[in-house]
Amino acid sequence: MATSKILLVKPVEDLGNEGEQVTVKAGYARNYLLPKKLALPVNRANKKMVEALLKARDARLAAELSAAEALAEKIKAVSVAIAVKTGEGGKLFGSVTAQNIIDRLAAEGIELKKKQLRLVAPVKELGKHTASVRLHSNVKFDLEFEVVSENPIEEQPEAEKSEKAAEKKQA
Repeated sequence: MATSKILLVKPVEDLGNEGEQVTVKAGYARNYLLPKKLALPVNRANKKMVEALLKARDARLAAELSAAEALAEKIKAVSVAIAVKTGEGGKLFGSVTAQNIIDRLAAEGIELKKKQLRLVAPVKELGKHTASVRLHSNVKFDLEFEVVSENPIEEQPEAEKSEKAAEKKQA
């Protein structure tokens, strides 16, 4: 396949940052990167732009890092409790997902993208849990949240529990 060497003018996700010289398929460069002005073909005149682009990249990365650190402190200061509907014995209807946590944080004025919050598996029980948050390559932390019941938890009497267990064994 034909490839092209290009100089990135703006950061492109999964490809590189501004000022980097990368090799991509010719069609990708010709049909996407060059028309959107995300890149320039590599030649002597464009190589002079590299220094200016590298300075701009360093400034942008420093600003992103400080913004991510400030957002991390803001998130750590918030207590996250998610209220869910429960049935008998505190059993959840459904589960708590990363989107539920993001919506709860949005209610507090904190905007997160779904790919920044990682929940190992959907939460299906009440109590305290953790999710990992990655705001920047250098800013990662665990967010503790609590799943609580909207309605009061009604415990089953012992006689009903044993009757239901006996019914399940017979079925």
